[in-house]
Amino acid sequence: MNGCKTFSIVAGMIAALSLCGGPVFAQGGDPARPAGWDEASHGNDADPDYAVVFPQDEVNTITITLSPENWQAMLDDMTGLYGAFGSGQGGGAAGPGRPPLGGPPQGGGQQGQGGMQPQPQGGQPNLGQGQRPPGMGAGGPGLGGGLGTTENPIWVEADITFEGQVWTHAGIRFKGNSSLMSTWRGGSYKLPFRLDFDEFEDAYPEIENQRFYGFKELSFSSNWSDPSLLREKVAADIFRAAGVPAPQTAFYAVYVDYGEGPVYFGLYTAVEIVDDTVIETQFDDDGGNVYKPDGAGATFAAGSFDEASFDKETHQAEADYSDILALFEALHAGTRTTDPDAWRSGLEAVFDVEGFVRWLAVNSVIQNWDSYGQMAHNYYLYNDPTTGRLAWIPWDNNEALKAGRGMGGGRGGPAEPSLSQDSVGNDWPLIRYLMDDPVYHALYVADVAETIEGPFAPARMEAIYRTLHDLIAPYVVGAQGEQAGYTLLDSPEAFEASLATLIEHVNQRHAAAQEYINSQRVM
Repeated sequence: MNGCKTFSIVAGMIAALSLCGGPVFAQGGDPARPAGWDEASHGNDADPDYAVVFPQDEVNTITITLSPENWQAMLDDMTGLYGAFGSGQGGGAAGPGRPPLGGPPQGGGQQGQGGMQPQPQGGQPNLGQGQRPPGMGAGGPGLGGGLGTTENPIWVEADITFEGQVWTHAGIRFKGNSSLMSTWRGGSYKLPFRLDFDEFEDAYPEIENQRFYGFKELSFSSNWSDPSLLREKVAADIFRAAGVPAPQTAFYAVYVDYGEGPVYFGLYTAVEIVDDTVIETQFDDDGGNVYKPDGAGATFAAGSFDEASFDKETHQAEADYSDILALFEALHAGTRTTDPDAWRSGLEAVFDVEGFVRWLAVNSVIQNWDSYGQMAHNYYLYNDPTTGRLAWIPWDNNEALKAGRGMGGGRGGPAEPSLSQDSVGNDWPLIRYLMDDPVYHALYVADVAETIEGPFAPARMEAIYRTLHDLIAPYVVGAQGEQAGYTLLDSPEAFEASLATLIEHVNQRHAAAQEYINSQRVM
């Protein structure tokens, strides 16, 4: 023997270490898996388990455990990106000074009335790779962009506990644009975040290809600017019901333990990641390019293409944007005005036009104040190898299903999304050019009719709204609900009133859509 010793570490850490450095390797040369590893829940060979991760009739609960040093590193990084915590009013954020919505949450950890106190400095944060992923791209008003920064927050490692099982050394980072900045500056710790279960596999090879019931990554929306906390989930469900590919969603009660016991950070909506499992389960072939457009080029206006506007989520090493360029070329081809049949044929060869028109119809009926035609972001493009065409996938729907932007739905955005699309100009050519074409316009009108009689029918939506409102109410208001400093609600009454607002909205939109359809029939 060379004097090296091997010992086990419990409490969700790695199964065994050698004092001489590195993990203990099992037979065959692979490092031993962490204690409690189960291939069905942690392994890469298991199919995504939607029933467990995205249940539709219950609220899941997870606990995220970070070292005080890592938690402090996340806070310090946010300060560097967005300024001091609580330094400005964030849209609808309940700051530390606001009264609580209820008593202490279930699950341990008392929350102070003044919000979470900063953790003491100490040691070096365990940042692993330590690199911020590429920024989302700069853009001015209406063009998406990072709202003051082009960098994403840092990744740090954490342990994730769910139904008695632990996923060790998972990656966590805050995420978002206006929702993240406004919440931070508004003084609420209910910040949107993202989990990556094998982000730190290079540093910890024993978790290589770690998954959460078949999912590599999950996004957690804070339901910012939404007093109902339902819009992110319901909008995605409506899109899929209409035949538009969109992520699965579910509600999660999120606890965070940063060294003082679990603290309830509020009710979040977990959202499936497009380049992880959406393309695997909603398309026949998941081997194509995935883009997350953001910025001037994402408008598809003539001459606006730039690589920075088309962030590649897959095949990043290949600087090949030929599929995007082909769409630009087909969209702006001169045949649009001289030979519409040839123009449609060329466009449909590279772009799922029918799918886009269907999205546009649904998106316009439900009203979405932060999507293409308003802002040049919040969608993905997937080049489906089966068809060779780019497919449209909506993303980030918390500003949908209401009559206006903002917490109460009362103020307008860059331009009100209308059913007629008459106010949309050539700077949004995917809408303007298609709506000017009689074939695609007729398809759009038919899709509007199908939307209000099917996925967005008032009776159907009222039943859904009531069921989901009752499901999440105990996690939002009352003794076990969200607390001051960890909520985006102004008051419990705002949540209670939101149900009637949603029901009124669907009835108003049904009437408006029917009026629009009737106007097209008499033309």
